[in-house]
Amino acid sequence: MIDITLIEYILAIISGVAVGFSLGLIGGGGSILAVPLFIYFVGIHHPHLAIGTTALAVGITAYINFVQHLRKKNANVKLGGVFALVGIIGVLIGSTIGLIIKGGELLFFFSLLMIIIGIYMYISKCRAVPNEDCKQLAKETRYSKVSGYSLLVGFASGFFGIGGGFLIVPGLLASSKIKIGMAIGTSLLAVGTFGVVTAIRYAIVAPGLQYIGSGIIGDVLFLVAIVYVIGGIFGGYLGTKLSVNLGTKKGELRKVFSIIIILVGIYVAYESYPALLHMLFIL
Repeated sequence: MIDITLIEYILAIISGVAVGFSLGLIGGGGSILAVPLFIYFVGIHHPHLAIGTTALAVGITAYINFVQHLRKKNANVKLGGVFALVGIIGVLIGSTIGLIIKGGELLFFFSLLMIIIGIYMYISKCRAVPNEDCKQLAKETRYSKVSGYSLLVGFASGFFGIGGGFLIVPGLLASSKIKIGMAIGTSLLAVGTFGVVTAIRYAIVAPGLQYIGSGIIGDVLFLVAIVYVIGGIFGGYLGTKLSVNLGTKKGELRKVFSIIIILVGIYVAYESYPALLHMLFIL
């Protein structure tokens, strides 16, 4: 049985604020910090619980933000729906494989993803959120290409428990004639769907549904996820407000943030590599 203390709930709120703030401030890639914050800051050292719980939190937060974009007519429901529905297949495959892999080993692979994302954000001209100057729009929407991208991104999202927005936006731009701002709003429908489906898959792990008084269903701490979302909404508001005021300086902030992601990834790799060595030794 896992009993979540009041302190851990408070730390979860702070983590949610940090993730929401980074997303609001610099855009795509911010949710990658949710898992390490859950494990090393909140202090719940269970990789599968971390992925299942933060996937739910990121998914709900993305849906909330998608509604806001939809009200402003800044989202394409048809395109986002196709991307989300086809991607569910990839999510289910990725999350199922992720559940088979032991927690420590999965965490090491996650750390490698963090380092790759951090490097990409640092060296890419677009720095995870493309703009008109660095991304050429496709001349027409090709739903076969959209489906291909969604399957790949869905797999990565399910396997690592990430939102995948930093992959979805470039995928939408490369496979459709959608504009940049519309792509960002549209991507949130897929991010929300991938997160919630990943959480559902983690909630129904063998030996079946398990409810504990502290709020656990399978490998999802749903009460902690709700707390994460509350913190994320507040942090997102602060981050977005600051982002508007910073203007052109956001590029420099993304570079700093990418370095933070790389450093956290290195730390997670250091903490989890014994599990990988153990797996290789057994093989």
